[in-house]
This record gives sequence, structure tokens and C-alpha cells, in this order.
Amino acid sequence: MEQFVINAKVRKESGKKYAKKLRETGMIPAVAYNEKGEATMLEVSAAEFSKAWRSITKTTLINLKIDGQDNMAYIKDTEYDIKTDKNLHADFHVVSGNKEITSVLKVHYNGTPAGVLKGGFMVKHVPDVTLKALPQDMPESVIADVSKLEIGQKFTVADLNLDEKIKVLTKADSLIVSIAPPKK
Repeated sequence: MEQFVINAKVRKESGKKYAKKLRETGMIPAVAYNEKGEATMLEVSAAEFSKAWRSITKTTLINLKIDGQDNMAYIKDTEYDIKTDKNLHADFHVVSGNKEITSVLKVHYNGTPAGVLKGGFMVKHVPDVTLKALPQDMPESVIADVSKLEIGQKFTVADLNLDEKIKVLTKADSLIVSIAPPKK
């Protein structure tokens, strides 16, 4: 996946009037928080931010260039106006890359189970898993390949094919999917 770069400048001013002026110039106010919780006020291009925000997941690392200096960051939150289809404000979480983070990721399913093709029903159990890893090792999504499951078989958290650098905090025996027999 492509690495998104968002250019940012440190800003000194704040307030509603300044934010309104900033938005009129195609920029939006933003705040970058570091791992210690310290905040830096920024201004970023609304177009650059919107392109990245619409294309990534919550665990996708971006390159936040603050005054030309590269920083690994996540888009933590955004204030979005649904009427105008515009982002009004953004929050970033800047990470060092050497401190593990914990994230809850939704499980996506790949394939149609063989048991479903034979009349069975796919029963979904655990919708997400909790993972812990360094930011650069955290997957953008978790995919369960359920295509080989037959009637009566189960897919558990332990069956997920994840990198050994990732610690799975959800119990290994937690059911993700099971294939129930057809109803009579």
C-alpha cells in the first residue's frame, strides 16, 4: 500500500476566527500528540488530509512531515462536516516506532466456506481481535480465510495467519466463525 505523506506547518495562533481563515485558504487546523501526550498545533492541507483519511484504516501509518521533518503518525480523529463533505480539524498521534501499541481490529472474511456451498450456514462469533505490536508491524487489517471450512468446522483466533511480531491479546480459542449444518 502506498505511504501517505501529509505536509504540516507548526501554527502559533488558535481560535475560531483563525480556524475559519485557515479553512478559506484550503488548510485545516490540526493537533499532533506525541507518546507523552504533549500537543503541537499544526496546519495541514485539507486536500492532502482528505485523500489520506479516505484511503486508510485506523492502523495505517502515515508520514506526517512537520516543517519538513518526517514523523510516523496515525490519524487519531477528525472533525468532519457531513453537510459540506469537508474535514474541519484533525488529530494525529505521532509514534516513535520503538514502543508497542494496542489496537482492536475488525476481522474481515475471505472466501465462501465450502460448507456453506453444501447448504450449511456461516455463524460469526467474535467480530474483532485485540493485537499488540510495534507501530510498523501492526497490520492494517485482519483477514480470516474461511474458504476451506466444512460443515461442523470452526475457525478460531489461533487459526489467524499473523506475523510472529504481533501479540494477539484475544484468547486463542475464541471462535471467529463456525459452519452450522443446514436446517431441516
